[in-house]
Amino acid sequence: MSGKTLFDRLWSTHEVLRRDDGASLLWVDRHLVHEGSHHAFGKLAARELNVAHPELTIAVSDHYVPTRERASGGASDSIKRMIATLETNAHAHGIRHFGLNDPRQGIVHVTGPEQGLTLPGLMVVCGDSHTSTHGAFGAYAFGIGATEVAHVLATQTLWQTRPKTMRLTFNGVLADGVTAKDMALHWIARLGSDGARGHAIEYAGSAVRVLSMEARMTLCNLSIEGGAKCGVITPDETTFAYLKGRPFAPSGNQWDEAVDDWQSLASDADAAFDREIEIDAADIAPTVTWGIVPEQAAPITSAVPSDAATDALDYMGLRPGQSLDGLAIDQVFIGSCTNARIEDLRAAAVILAGRKAKVPGTVSPGSMIVKRLAEAEGLDRIFTDAGLDWVASGCSMCVAMNGDVVAPGKRCASTTNRNFRGRQGPGARTHLMSPAMVAAAAVAGELTDARPFLKDRPLAGAA
Repeated sequence: MSGKTLFDRLWSTHEVLRRDDGASLLWVDRHLVHEGSHHAFGKLAARELNVAHPELTIAVSDHYVPTRERASGGASDSIKRMIATLETNAHAHGIRHFGLNDPRQGIVHVTGPEQGLTLPGLMVVCGDSHTSTHGAFGAYAFGIGATEVAHVLATQTLWQTRPKTMRLTFNGVLADGVTAKDMALHWIARLGSDGARGHAIEYAGSAVRVLSMEARMTLCNLSIEGGAKCGVITPDETTFAYLKGRPFAPSGNQWDEAVDDWQSLASDADAAFDREIEIDAADIAPTVTWGIVPEQAAPITSAVPSDAATDALDYMGLRPGQSLDGLAIDQVFIGSCTNARIEDLRAAAVILAGRKAKVPGTVSPGSMIVKRLAEAEGLDRIFTDAGLDWVASGCSMCVAMNGDVVAPGKRCASTTNRNFRGRQGPGARTHLMSPAMVAAAAVAGELTDARPFLKDRPLAGAA
């Protein structure tokens, strides 16, 4: 008998029962909802049901919230209605709500960890694909659909089929200027958008262990873009140090007990995974996407592949063999649940300090707490002095649901998670990369290697 994986432990502690067909009913510890949950609340109302455990549900306004002119309550009447509907549903069911005017408001996958609501060993679900972010804490976290959201609201449980397991090990040391975003884009480009389909990934190895929590969140956030069900990282002293003192984290004697419990959340030395992949961290370079799915990515020093898909080339306005370094852009965006935490903003500011952007751009912090912290450090002035817009927190230009969009045919260097057709606006052309790479692109007015901009400017702990 082989030992247990971290995922084995997470699954077994949440399995309530198992059907003959193999599906399991799992207990949900944290249910995060946003404005898009109105369909699920509507299903509850139609069946005259209440939320089973409102104390375990947290509502966060993020997808539709305006990042500008907040005093007006929204960029349009329809957006105002979306925001108001979430507030009404949360109030009606006694759910904690980080609303538009709450000083803790932010993107759900930034706010949860920031508040200590995300903890090792929990099962966390949300009606959003990038819920995998929370796996950075050793939690089983994944996105669910509208019908599943309603099921969790009504029962605090969810039917699931157990995924296979994959260990993705990054050996060695990352080169200077290479970040967790590059690690993620590298493995997705190598394995493909379906490379981890049906698997729960455990990220391991020396290059992962030295990552900060914010960088780990970036890595886990992008698990879904390689087809994985979720991504998890074994909690350790880095995890505990991040969580200690957070508003909703255990405290006092409960903290010590919790840490004792969390330290057992690790894969045994003889644990067997369904699949093992090893990557040499030294092989990873600053990476950018050139196409219309995250797997269509390559080092900035390379070119568009000679066998690149025609549909991607046509949409992106590129040709096979075209150099990525030097490709002119129209604007930049720094934000999203992938890269809008304080370390991300610091990384971008390292490059932008004392320099001017050649193209316009927007910087949207991941939460209002991050915004205030950045302003206390003077990062906002670095961005505005460079010529970029400093706005409030929200999903912003990542999803283009709230007035922040890339115009048709325009090319945007972006820290977001998806480069799908129209993701940042109808006809928008998106190139994904790290905050440092976006900052360098802003200064150069084109895609470029950030490393020369970092000479004598260390980029420590960047995500």
